[in-house]
Amino acid sequence: MLKKGSKLNSILTGSCPKCQNESMYSDKNPLHLTKVLKMNDHCSHCGLKYQIEPSFFYGAMYVSYGLNVAVGIAAFIISFVFFQTTIEQSFIAIVISLIVLFPFVLRLSRNLYINMFVSYDPKAGQK
Repeated sequence: MLKKGSKLNSILTGSCPKCQNESMYSDKNPLHLTKVLKMNDHCSHCGLKYQIEPSFFYGAMYVSYGLNVAVGIAAFIISFVFFQTTIEQSFIAIVISLIVLFPFVLRLSRNLYINMFVSYDPKAGQK
């Protein structure tokens, strides 16, 4: 499922979308909140420049919005339907889940966005 060469591998691991040999982020742990968005300038293996154009990752905000809506809906359904909480308690569950999952959604949206534009190349970085 997560074999090298699949988009899912690059999206879930945060690896370079072109060669999938190294992480795009300078710190792999998304829970280090001060470094959650710090990315390498380029891949040291294949040379892919991650910031494809100026302000490239602004488009990832739209992806992040969609992911946050999905998280909010899932939190509401789980809390309201399965745990039979009140609307107020469900709202609190939505807010807490969005706060807790913020760094993961942030990175996942960037990973999804760059993978929309860059495809895997098995020959990338080979000499």
